Amino acid sequence: MKVFKTKFKDALLIEPIVFNDSRGYFMECYKQSLLEDYGVNLNFIQENHSMSKDPGTIRGMHYQLQHKAQSKLVRVTRGAIYDVIVDIRRNSPTFGEWEGYILTEDNKRQLLVPKGFAHGFCTLVPGTEVQYKVDELYSKEHDRGFVWNDPLIGITWPVTQPVLSDKDRLHPSFEQAEFDFIWEGVRA
Repeated sequence: MKVFKTKFKDALLIEPIVFNDSRGYFMECYKQSLLEDYGVNLNFIQENHSMSKDPGTIRGMHYQLQHKAQSKLVRVTRGAIYDVIVDIRRNSPTFGEWEGYILTEDNKRQLLVPKGFAHGFCTLVPGTEVQYKVDELYSKEHDRGFVWNDPLIGITWPVTQPVLSDKDRLHPSFEQAEFDFIWEGVRA
């Protein structure tokens, strides 16, 4: 596996090494010791799978408050997404900054989204399937988000009129959102 650092110290882009032959391919999707080599020590306890029928579907921007915050390891098993993270750790030198990555079934890249980051993605093709591991269970009480197109953050999405859930459509602005992460200069 190849690991690429992002502009955010705690977020990693992971590209597996794929072994192809006449039968198809083989790859390691997850290797705990590799992440530990980069100072990441997570205990993934659940894996989720979403399917979005239409291209231009945005799911996000989501996070859970600190007590139930989730780290995520995101990958696309069918289709393609534009995957976005935003630093929501107050006092972080990159607070409110975002970065986007293309994850596809072909490039097989994965994004490690650490605690203290909001996460969202936009599907690029029909029938896109996304799977992601989490290190904390979902908690409705701690579930938060902010609106996908907040001008303060200025995410450059590949769509202007996305397919959205009612929940995502009604998220507050970034300024009105509740954040309880404080950057401490170490992994969140």
